[in-house]
Amino acid sequence: MKRLLDIVVAFIGLIVLFPFLLIAALLIWLQDFHSPFYIPPRVGRDGKPFRMVKLRSMVHRADTTGISSTAGDDPRITWIGRIIRKTKLDEFPQLWNVLWGQMSLVGPRPNIEDETRLYTDAERHLLDVRPGITDMSSIVFADESDILEGSDDPDLAYNQLIRPWKSRLGLLYVEKASFWLDVKLIFLTALTLVSRENALRRMSRLVRKLGSDDALCAVAEREAELVPHPPPGADEVVTSR
Repeated sequence: MKRLLDIVVAFIGLIVLFPFLLIAALLIWLQDFHSPFYIPPRVGRDGKPFRMVKLRSMVHRADTTGISSTAGDDPRITWIGRIIRKTKLDEFPQLWNVLWGQMSLVGPRPNIEDETRLYTDAERHLLDVRPGITDMSSIVFADESDILEGSDDPDLAYNQLIRPWKSRLGLLYVEKASFWLDVKLIFLTALTLVSRENALRRMSRLVRKLGSDDALCAVAEREAELVPHPPPGADEVVTSR
């Protein structure tokens, strides 16, 4: 049932969004005459690598700088890149990956190989399912770049502030995955574009209903201040990269 939902929604989504993706791709190409697509390697289900398709929101060859996390004030982001990031239009070409079966509509966000090498034994269970275009953490941390803005080391800040909770939310999805949970998360993703505050309240209630503790529920609603925290399966906060 999940795979059928993936195929139907991805197919319809690509048809409906094609004009917008085409215009965005043209604007990206016109700014520097390089490919409008960014097709980076990612780690998929069971640790198998695949190429994820995105619209390029940064300058050409931005990934050669050695920085994998992106802060809101990152100078590598182009003017059109800021627009497509804000509207999440850069993510929609991943519907192609969904059609091919490399990704799902809903699932833990795919990571680069260097990041998956840092996974604890607990976090490696994030690779038990297909990665997704959206999941709980995509909704809770839709403002990830804003959280990292102004940080001297965005990668370290990510591992201290976001990764611990992002991984916990991902593991919760892996444990509780169902067709109806996918439907709810797709709805909440759409709601985020209209009213993020409402979406976060609903997300917190959903996380609690799935059996999570008060700390994760508070983070899900973004009531709690993000402070350095150990990732799942670890006893200490990450202090270096």
